Amino acid sequence: TEFKKDFNLECAYPPISVFNTLGYYISSLGFSQLRIAETEKYAHVTFFFNGGVETILAGEKRKLIQSPNVKTYDLKPEMSAYELTENLISALKSRIHKLVVCNFANTDMVGHTGNLEAAIKAVEAVDSCLGKIHQACLESETEALITADHGNAEQMLDPETQKNHTAHTTNPVPLIYVGKRKSLLLGPHVGTLADLAPSLLELMEIEQPKEMTGQSLFIE
Repeated sequence: TEFKKDFNLECAYPPISVFNTLGYYISSLGFSQLRIAETEKYAHVTFFFNGGVETILAGEKRKLIQSPNVKTYDLKPEMSAYELTENLISALKSRIHKLVVCNFANTDMVGHTGNLEAAIKAVEAVDSCLGKIHQACLESETEALITADHGNAEQMLDPETQKNHTAHTTNPVPLIYVGKRKSLLLGPHVGTLADLAPSLLELMEIEQPKEMTGQSLFIE
């Protein structure tokens, strides 16, 4: 990637401009959307999700939950997940937003510490929160997709060195559908991140724009 512009080097993967992202498309249609995360992952649901653009879109609301003030997150593996969940459930019950994007930081940030016991607690915290969110989705007739963009906490030991593993992994990640109307395609290597936006648009019964190269992962 282009680490620095004034380096006189050929770049294999130059930066590209991404147009008509999911957030931009939802905004252009006049719908309201919410981005919610704790501070440690706030940029992931705003700047990165908007294609590297900091500007707040029309109809885009943001909710920032303060991450705990600790040296490393294995000291507080639940981080701010419970407060985040309370705010998310409140938003779901309001039924104001066409799209809600939420990020849980725990399994990644605690996974980076290499502390297995803390990582287990982080996973348990997120699991507990997802149970509450699942129930809130059913009660508010909200459909949801749950996934990750990479692995981490599922591998806490390097099999070769037998030392703590603190980096991201390239393992396949799950995609979980919460709802009653659809069925996902099944298979160990089905789908990419590019397929998430088209899948969400199908749930919202909105036509996929030509700029999106992925495809819906729901069975026709």
